[in-house]
Amino acid sequence: MAALACIAMALAISACSAAAPEAMMSASGPSGFAAERFPKPQRPVAGIVSDQWASEDSRERAGEASRVIDLLGIRPGVTVADIGAGAGYYVSRLAHQVGPEGRVIAEDIERRTLDRLGRRVSRERLGNVSLVLGAPHDPRLAPRSVDLALLVHMYHEVAQPYGLLANLVPAMRPGGRVAILDVDGPVLSHGTPRALLSCELAAVGYREVAWHWVEGRSIYLAVFEFPAEPPEPEHIVPCGVR
Repeated sequence: MAALACIAMALAISACSAAAPEAMMSASGPSGFAAERFPKPQRPVAGIVSDQWASEDSRERAGEASRVIDLLGIRPGVTVADIGAGAGYYVSRLAHQVGPEGRVIAEDIERRTLDRLGRRVSRERLGNVSLVLGAPHDPRLAPRSVDLALLVHMYHEVAQPYGLLANLVPAMRPGGRVAILDVDGPVLSHGTPRALLSCELAAVGYREVAWHWVEGRSIYLAVFEFPAEPPEPEHIVPCGVR
């Protein structure tokens, strides 16, 4: 009987662990503008080859996350959305930074990636993290839920940047910011040239408020204010067509 009880307990623990990612999945916000309403970007789109840009050890040695968190002045109590959260390098560090009164929303478009991230969140006991399954053109975040949206080494992989940027606006709280970390290099080499980034965000009404070089003159952190009202999708003029 004791052996059977132990087996039953083990199965129960296993079932809870398997369900953990689903339990942490937040209800998505309302759908935004449909993807087909937006113009296609007049530039290539890099393929998604991994759920992380580089090993966490190498990023920690370079002090990447601490540098970005410091530059953005992220303080306890705020809500940060990690758009394209991947393996969770920033999710883990942001969760500790914002503290129990803050919130980290880990968004990704791949359910398998979110499942793996959910197991990490459970393992690290990050009770202030929730998961959201978005779409390539729509992060599906709840209205007025985000103080800071952070896009790390993934903007070049966004197939519909105008849609993503426009559909992100309703999720932002007054005074909120959007920050993009990327390499100042060709898109197909997994970077976004500075001029291209500035042009695409301006096309949706975003205004650049800060620019920082994080690593030499290669990796940058660009910070933007979101528009009060983005233009109608059909009125957006894609960069390269002007």
